[in-house]
Amino acid sequence: MTEDDLVATFAASLGITPPPVTFTGESPLVSAFAVSEFAAAAVATAGIAASSLADDPAPVTVDRGLAAAWFSTALTPVGWELPSPWDAVAGDYESADGWIRLHTNAPRHKAAALGVLGLANEVSSPDRAAVEAAVAAWGGDELERAVVSAGGCAAVMRSADEWARHPQGHALATEPLVAWSAGEVAAVRENWRATAQRPLAGLRVLDLTRVIAGPVATRFLASLGADVLRVDPPDWNEPAVVPDMTLGKRATRVDATTTVGRDALERLMAHSDVLVHGYRPGALDAIVSPDRRRELRPGLIEVVLDAYGWRGPWSERRGFDSLVQMSSGIADAGMRWADASKPTPLPVQALDHATGYLAAAAVLVAVGRMRREGVSSSARLSLARTALELPAGRSPNSPEGIAPRPALPTTRIATPWGEADLLRSPLTVGDLAFDYERGPTDLGSDEPRW
Repeated sequence: MTEDDLVATFAASLGITPPPVTFTGESPLVSAFAVSEFAAAAVATAGIAASSLADDPAPVTVDRGLAAAWFSTALTPVGWELPSPWDAVAGDYESADGWIRLHTNAPRHKAAALGVLGLANEVSSPDRAAVEAAVAAWGGDELERAVVSAGGCAAVMRSADEWARHPQGHALATEPLVAWSAGEVAAVRENWRATAQRPLAGLRVLDLTRVIAGPVATRFLASLGADVLRVDPPDWNEPAVVPDMTLGKRATRVDATTTVGRDALERLMAHSDVLVHGYRPGALDAIVSPDRRRELRPGLIEVVLDAYGWRGPWSERRGFDSLVQMSSGIADAGMRWADASKPTPLPVQALDHATGYLAAAAVLVAVGRMRREGVSSSARLSLARTALELPAGRSPNSPEGIAPRPALPTTRIATPWGEADLLRSPLTVGDLAFDYERGPTDLGSDEPRW
């Protein structure tokens, strides 16, 4: 499948007709899948949606090398280093009958996994060898169920055929890539001050998302001038990706489990134009119900993401890109392609990033509909459903995954941690200026107000 084919599929899911799209340069991504084409097409789709806001949509040009780089990291620290994105326990383990991945970056997920494995006393300083030995005594499916039931995150490695036969795989096959729902009559607020270069200037986007798809979506919206306010709970942190994922945004903390925190969240919703959230189905509804959200902000545009889809037995399961790659057959296919002895994922977290760009495109399409038709729209996406669009690759067998990265244009910017080099946007679309009025910020740096 070519980039043009992927763009056509993505655009159809959004209900838009793409203008001419040109792809330039080369991508360094090497995989069992056409991940380079996938990345370029997802970025192109976000550019198409941005272009569609204009009365006369401009052609879209995508630099493949830059698109691939943004699917990895947009910021390169200068004179300082980011911590590892992975906890010491996180990773792939051999079970009694195959492979399983434990995702333990969040403290509560780590505690859940180690508790199931009988290693609760090792949460503070786990011995990986002890984890390996404990996992080896379990059947993969049994351990996966036990960890998930305990509130943790795990995924057995399945083949694509096994996933297609799985009840969740069946459910995903019936879901659209972007599931739309019609809203109500809605008008654009006066705070939206669109210009030819900054079509989202003044648009208020409330960002209730964390690693990585949702933050990618809202980061892209910020590059078009949106006022993005990210909200995290008091105890959340993700230091390895915060500089990349807060680019262009403000960031605050709210404890929505308290009356004061819930009231603060409701005030923010009442004055928002767009809500992007990545809670599991029903989780946000338990805090602020859909009826209450409509009461607070009639016509609010909502774009929602989850890991495993919105139907089926796993629709409420916690998940991350690396876990979905294990579940859906991607890591298994990569292992066979690379002739490797262990699961081989994509060279980048492409499901996260592609879903993020598609979610940003959905917001842009919904904003355009509100402006032209006076109605709001909402959309749902998932990493697992996006994975179904990942085509088989044509790359030569190579275990490296990422070829040497060519020199790419950057701009030196200031961050709270030191200077960093920021990649140029991979998109050229008419007069649009894909840049950022704010640099990265640490979580909780701002007050919970617009």
